[in-house]
Amino acid sequence: MQLPQLEDLPPVRGKRVLVRCDFNVPLAGDVITDDLRIRLPIDTLTWLLDQGAEKLTVCSHLGRPKGKPDPKYDIAPVRRRLYELLEDRDASTERVELLENLRFNPGEEANDPAFVASLVENQDLYVDDAFGAAHRAHASIVGPPAFLPSAAGRVLAREVEVLDGLLQEPRRPFVAVLGGAKVSDKLGVIDALLGKVDTLLVGGGMCFTFLAAQGHDPGGSLLEHSQVENCARLLSAAEASGKRILVPTDIIALSPDGVFGAGRAPEGEMEQFGPDLPEGWLGLDIGPGTAAAFADEIASGATVFWNGPMGVFEDPRFAAGTEVVAEAVASTEGFSVVGGGDSASALKEFGLDDQVDHLSTGGGASLEFIEKGDLPGLAALRDSAARTGASPSTKSTAQSG
Repeated sequence: MQLPQLEDLPPVRGKRVLVRCDFNVPLAGDVITDDLRIRLPIDTLTWLLDQGAEKLTVCSHLGRPKGKPDPKYDIAPVRRRLYELLEDRDASTERVELLENLRFNPGEEANDPAFVASLVENQDLYVDDAFGAAHRAHASIVGPPAFLPSAAGRVLAREVEVLDGLLQEPRRPFVAVLGGAKVSDKLGVIDALLGKVDTLLVGGGMCFTFLAAQGHDPGGSLLEHSQVENCARLLSAAEASGKRILVPTDIIALSPDGVFGAGRAPEGEMEQFGPDLPEGWLGLDIGPGTAAAFADEIASGATVFWNGPMGVFEDPRFAAGTEVVAEAVASTEGFSVVGGGDSASALKEFGLDDQVDHLSTGGGASLEFIEKGDLPGLAALRDSAARTGASPSTKSTAQSG
């Protein structure tokens, strides 16, 4: 996929540039607990400053304040950290302004033309470096490219380069690992991946619907009855096409009287079962046999994509399966891509977040890109390039490993 790059912009010197970033960082009160999303776009911002931009007007959302100001989502901590990072690079913070939380205005999520007009007023250029929001048709994402010469920042360009590479020319064998709660949330992704991967490993709560499609008893585990037929279809399609969908052969389950979750006192009995669970027992992690088998498959992959935990890893009793998978992804000699979200949180918790080739900043965006092959924010950038006569660069922005 060709997107207009920073180098495709008209001369930046003396221009005012609107830059959309994704600074939606986790907060504990007013303390940022992970500043990755602020650190990554610094290369984009310093490039624009080095090119002589008169002023950068940076904007981002933070949390879900529902269209009105909320002190809980004040962007001040982000502003402080942003300026610290720029100063560390000897960049001029006097030429950088970070606007208040975009979602304090209902026009952002509604893509209100009046709000778009307020964003682009007195701006000369637009740069989108917010991959994590590129699947949203929000005002700050799809609005400015209709009015200003526009380009992808370094973060967004790298994300698209890596994910498009997965879909177009993956090194083989290509192994994908999917977890999370519901099949219905990832049905389109599974359909898309089956046309690309050699092996698909399924864990997390969604595995029980696949197991039910094979005739196994999920006990009291999460089960989407409406998706059993779809899972049976996917299993048959994989077999017919020579692909493999592997589901757990053993499960770590909690007794019906048990309680689970982050920070909860351990209650109930834990036991390892095969793929069939007793009535009322809750499957909350893949078993050690499955974890070892999944790790072996991951180690054999030349390309590995992982999205979604294998169990309720926030509860230490049910973290082992996710940890084994995380370690396998981090140590594989293949090109490893982790699709953000809970998978990224798990990697960070296990101290492995710096040991994968590409850690996506957008869980939902990465999955939607894999499913649909495009995103509203990307289409807006391409349309802008076509309208302004720019030729999207074919130059690679980063090595793919």
